[in-house]
Amino acid sequence: MAGVGKLMKQAAKIQRQMEQKQAELAERVIEASSGGGAVTVSITCDCSKVTSIKINPESVDASDIEMLEDLVVTAMNAAMEKAKQISNDEMGELTSGMSLPGLI
Repeated sequence: MAGVGKLMKQAAKIQRQMEQKQAELAERVIEASSGGGAVTVSITCDCSKVTSIKINPESVDASDIEMLEDLVVTAMNAAMEKAKQISNDEMGELTSGMSLPGLI
């Protein structure tokens, strides 16, 4: 039974660490751009909030709004992918090496 208690303490510790890491990721902001810097998007690492979208005025062509829209979408997707990768990597570090007998 001592093994179960130790496992429960370890799980509780990891849960606290994960909650702390999630809070940190919610505050951390990363950037991604498209079109050679024509559009830059900033997003939190937990993908809960877009903090800014910057558009280089030189990249705005009133006759080609579709291109600008595509650049915004591309930058958004790149930012979300980057944020998810950071989140997955950092959350994965918390559970790496944890042995859960019978689960794997």
